[in-house]
Amino acid sequence: MTQQSQSNPGPDPRADMGNLVPDLAYAVDHGIALLVAPYDLTPIDVRLLTLCRRMGECTATQLARLLPVDAGRVSRVVNTLVANDLLLRRRLRDDRRVIMLRLTPQGEEVIDEITRILQEYFGRLTLGLGAGELDSFTTVAQRIVANYAEISGSLQVSTPQSRGGGALADPQSESVTLRFR
Repeated sequence: MTQQSQSNPGPDPRADMGNLVPDLAYAVDHGIALLVAPYDLTPIDVRLLTLCRRMGECTATQLARLLPVDAGRVSRVVNTLVANDLLLRRRLRDDRRVIMLRLTPQGEEVIDEITRILQEYFGRLTLGLGAGELDSFTTVAQRIVANYAEISGSLQVSTPQSRGGGALADPQSESVTLRFR
């Protein structure tokens, strides 16, 4: 190893996260979308059905907290899945305002079949990766998500316009400053 390679280890691998993460998300989400389309479902439908199976019975509010979409979208997805006989609504007797959701028998069958299909797909996506690599990937991804959860409330972006530079600010000197409150 030369002296130069010891002092300059190369580019910071974190610098490419902005490209790698969307590419990974696309590979996963687009593949899921293609595989569940014959069932007339979307990836978010599948995530919601999977959560309902895992939770047994739950409310739309609980699902909205766990899914990366707003409560209105969850409500629309639930309505569609109920109309397609994949989800069942049940009002609580002691509090009629609360509506519980659970999979129908048809919903159970569909999510079982889709789960098998997706397991095969994920197996193909991770072909050539060892168990240790997958464990490391999972650990890293979980840590990044946890780090984001910790800092998300304190992220603040400052641009020249928000600092009073206005539309006439010198474009050559424009910069974005990330600060934590």
